[in-house]
Amino acid sequence: MLDVKRLLILGGTGEAAALAHRLGRRAGLSIVTSLAGRTRAPAAVPGEVRSGGFGGAEGLARYLAERNIDLVIDATHPFAAQITANAAAACETAGVPRLVLARPPWQAQASDRWLRVPDARTAATVVGDLGRRVFLSTGRQDLAPFAGQQGIWFLVRMIDEPAEPLPLENYDVILGRGPFAAEDEAALMQEHGIAVLVSKNSGGQATYGKIEAARRLGLPVVMIDRPALPEGLAVHSVDEAAAWAESHCPAEPEPPEIRA
Repeated sequence: MLDVKRLLILGGTGEAAALAHRLGRRAGLSIVTSLAGRTRAPAAVPGEVRSGGFGGAEGLARYLAERNIDLVIDATHPFAAQITANAAAACETAGVPRLVLARPPWQAQASDRWLRVPDARTAATVVGDLGRRVFLSTGRQDLAPFAGQQGIWFLVRMIDEPAEPLPLENYDVILGRGPFAAEDEAALMQEHGIAVLVSKNSGGQATYGKIEAARRLGLPVVMIDRPALPEGLAVHSVDEAAAWAESHCPAEPEPPEIRA
């Protein structure tokens, strides 16, 4: 009988979903995908899905032990620094092998007008010097540093309608889920008279359209750099992550030989 390994995917990204689909039919592997629970209608993935936090590193370590998790792949958003730190600590405590699947960051091209900053708080201090109509594309978790900005109008894009007013003085909300084409992003920026884009360096293709659109329009981009990853093994593609998981799984048994 084939020994089954249990894999926990810390998800919420397209890469996490692609990985679950890639490994969903792998014999000898049982998958649990964990989502933060912030999106109301996440895309379906194979295997078990859980929603919500673990209660910090200690709670995650308990979960790993209670559920007999053999492997963890952290495929969360590159800016989900807290869960990544918690996963590193929990896996070390539980003695569970851990891999980070981190998509490559975007790289500035010659015609890009990037102002790189270390965090959203710094971005909020400089954006007003670049323009007064801002496409704020940081996600709802990083809006607070922009609260109280006088004389600046923000265009904020979210996946779900916010349940309560945002902590901004003057703004409009638009809803959408990527991928976003560069042509559509350029039209959106022109329609709203956008003068500057604020973005995290999330990487990937789904939201790169806004970066290309800003380049075409000659707009400045306040680019928030990624937080540093904890020490540990990291890869940049779904193929590499799948190969790592499969390398920890028992080999599939050969079919029995049929004799004439």
